[in-house]
Amino acid sequence: MEAGAVARPSVTQLSAGVQDIVISERGGRRRDFHDLGVLTRQEMAHVKDSKTGATGTPQMLITNHIKLVSRPQWVLYQYHIDFKPPMEARRLRTALLYQHEELLGLARAFDGAILFLPRRLNKVTEVVSQTRNKESVKITITLTNELPPTSPTCFQFYNIIFKRILKILNMTQIGRNYYNPKDAILISAHSLNIWPGFTASILQYESSIMLNIDVSHKVLRNETVYDMLASYFARHGPKAGKDVLAKETLGQIVLTQYNNRTYRVDEIFWNMNPQSTFKKYDGTDISFVEYYKTCLFFSSLAPHCVALAIEWVSRRLTSLYYVQYGIQIKDLQQPLIANIPKKVKPGEKAGPLLLIPELCHLTGLTDKMRSDFTVMKDLAVYTRLDPSQRVNVVDKFLNRINRDVIVQKELRDWGLSFDSKLLMFQGRTLPAEKIVTTGGSYSYEPGFAEWTRAMKSYSLVTAINLNSWLLLFTRRNYDEANQLLQHLFKVSGQLGIYLNNANMLEIEDSQAAYMHALRQHVTNTTQMVVCVLSGAQKAKYDSIKRFLCVDRPTPSQCVLAKTLSRPNTILAVALKIALQMNCKMGGALWSLEIPLPEAMVVGIDCYHDTLAGRKSIAAFVASMNKGLTSWFSRCVVQDQRQEIVDGLLVCMLAALQAYRSYQQVLPKKILIYRDGVGDGQLKTIVNYEIKQFTDCIRSVEPNYNPKLVVVVVKKRINARFFGCGSGRLYNPLPGTIIDTEVTRPEWYDFFLISQSVRQGTVSPTHYNVIYDTLGMPPDYLQRFTYKLCHLYYNWSGVIRVPAPCQYAHKLAFLVGQSIHTDPHASLSTKLYYLFANTDVSDGLAQPTSPRLC
Repeated sequence: MEAGAVARPSVTQLSAGVQDIVISERGGRRRDFHDLGVLTRQEMAHVKDSKTGATGTPQMLITNHIKLVSRPQWVLYQYHIDFKPPMEARRLRTALLYQHEELLGLARAFDGAILFLPRRLNKVTEVVSQTRNKESVKITITLTNELPPTSPTCFQFYNIIFKRILKILNMTQIGRNYYNPKDAILISAHSLNIWPGFTASILQYESSIMLNIDVSHKVLRNETVYDMLASYFARHGPKAGKDVLAKETLGQIVLTQYNNRTYRVDEIFWNMNPQSTFKKYDGTDISFVEYYKTCLFFSSLAPHCVALAIEWVSRRLTSLYYVQYGIQIKDLQQPLIANIPKKVKPGEKAGPLLLIPELCHLTGLTDKMRSDFTVMKDLAVYTRLDPSQRVNVVDKFLNRINRDVIVQKELRDWGLSFDSKLLMFQGRTLPAEKIVTTGGSYSYEPGFAEWTRAMKSYSLVTAINLNSWLLLFTRRNYDEANQLLQHLFKVSGQLGIYLNNANMLEIEDSQAAYMHALRQHVTNTTQMVVCVLSGAQKAKYDSIKRFLCVDRPTPSQCVLAKTLSRPNTILAVALKIALQMNCKMGGALWSLEIPLPEAMVVGIDCYHDTLAGRKSIAAFVASMNKGLTSWFSRCVVQDQRQEIVDGLLVCMLAALQAYRSYQQVLPKKILIYRDGVGDGQLKTIVNYEIKQFTDCIRSVEPNYNPKLVVVVVKKRINARFFGCGSGRLYNPLPGTIIDTEVTRPEWYDFFLISQSVRQGTVSPTHYNVIYDTLGMPPDYLQRFTYKLCHLYYNWSGVIRVPAPCQYAHKLAFLVGQSIHTDPHASLSTKLYYLFANTDVSDGLAQPTSPRLC
């Protein structure tokens, strides 16, 4: 545990130990990772009996799910445990309780507060345990619940048992997943470490309880926060270095390797250092230096007993309820970084957890690393596993479980056993869609699901002529700007765009020069501003975007000069820029056959702005026409760390008014795709957001009662699917639907694999229909959702999520990253927020250039 949690900055709060799932009937710190108990399907008559579609070609699939072939049929008894005097250390409580093995039996699970047994004790049982110094501790065991084998709580209990198995196999828990540091892969060329591991969960699926297990990788940097601090101070000086460090570190996840725990950096305390003190539980003070330096060593104990002994003795001798580590802190003047816990556990004081920068290793990749082809290529060798590699890793792990004697004994004690092979079942592949343009329609190859080449041959659905526009560049980038202009003239004609000569402005290479030029030359008649930037300077980019999105609302396009300096790709870059410029001015590139008249499709997503007081940006994007080629957008800035959209009522009203202005009627069908929903939030979405939608609809006008469908979209899932045939495994074709076997019986849900990938394993997207008064057959909704994945204009191919969700993501990202406030309302009918960045979380089939924005 950490020394340091202080309440700004002197009151100490201790962090918890390993965070397991805790099942508590008293409303304690229960973390429901899988939204158990949210029953939505039973309210929809048209899918109550069957939610399975029939359209498409059958396809045999293998999934990373393993059936639970046997499970206990006895009642599971839940007990609450009290200690007198109170014992703070979780491992100490466990050791004291487990002294009574004859009473409890060998099959038991204890998380520090709640005990699970397959046997029934008295309603209240009292026992006495002895500490090492013969101090008596009274333990009260109170029966609180009897759980039948079908109880949803039992599934969470199975997950606790499986996590115990992972610990038996010497795997280390970081966050929700388990990793094996002993098998770490060092990429010395980039100072990176990769820890291989797994993510696992046990749930009730359509026909059986199954274990879902997937490969996971933790990327760690050899660099610490202190290394970053020293680098920035040397490069920028102490004053500027503080600002740069704050921008780069806030929101980052760090790992403290002395306890293998991760923390988010929420604040930097410049007025504190390792010599600062905090109060122990006995009221005395100790400095961070002394705390980390103290080492309690037990050479006579077995390795698995050392941690418990250290914790027990530290409590008895120093009244500290955590472990000291024997670490000598080198720099005594470094500031402290702080993690602010989202929730405070009962009995603990609120306050940030303080950490030492030189002990905090950075995790994940920087933007610079992500844009470095060599880094990503070297990482992909180990992290982007193709279907055969991924299945082989899972199979080896299952074999390890089956061979381990201790693991098998643990499973037998609880009456659990798993199948020895991955589940095989039948899915369906939807037919490819036709891309409609002015010059005709185009059918893409199903295996690739993209039509980039066709864009050179067909005219756009809606081409916006560019009569008045600015092109800003620096003196040394004149050649690149001129090349861009010449090639824009080449591609615009074939796209059907009339392009007038640009007003070319040569300026100094500074943020002030760009802002001065924009203030002087951007007028109400300016349709587009194109800026050729000499380098990827975020401050300059942010100031340009903020000015042109808020102060002088005008669509803009920024491109790095480096991107325009390559003769072999300049024509393709110019084509991409021309397409983006057309979209940003209100044009449309292509369309599909949409057999759903008088409908409005909505996409919602959220982004957390770490610079603007950790505000949440909620983006709302809605279609305005039948072809789903015109979109209306609004943003809502929310409170700190808030995911649920409080401003949905305002956004929906504005969208309905815009739709009526565009179509002269209100939509009769509204389909909402809600992205950005985290685990455990589904119940809040069902009970809170849907009410906002229905209240808003009723308030528009009397007797207005459109049909409403609300779909929760989830990308961060662990389910994987593999096509099988001819003795090999491969990624399923785009358009693959999974609505049996591995879906949840209490939900109207399905998986869709919409995009094609050229490397690694394709990731499906999970769709959960939580509200439906439209009553569309499952086949129709699945096909319609797949169509929406074709309509994202920043990539000429099928993407992982519906287009309105991806538009909402881009809008929220732009506001949260660059402008930090609501964009001007006059831009609401334009796709001004499109940019081509390499964002890993997007999951696009092939991310476009990070240099166009």
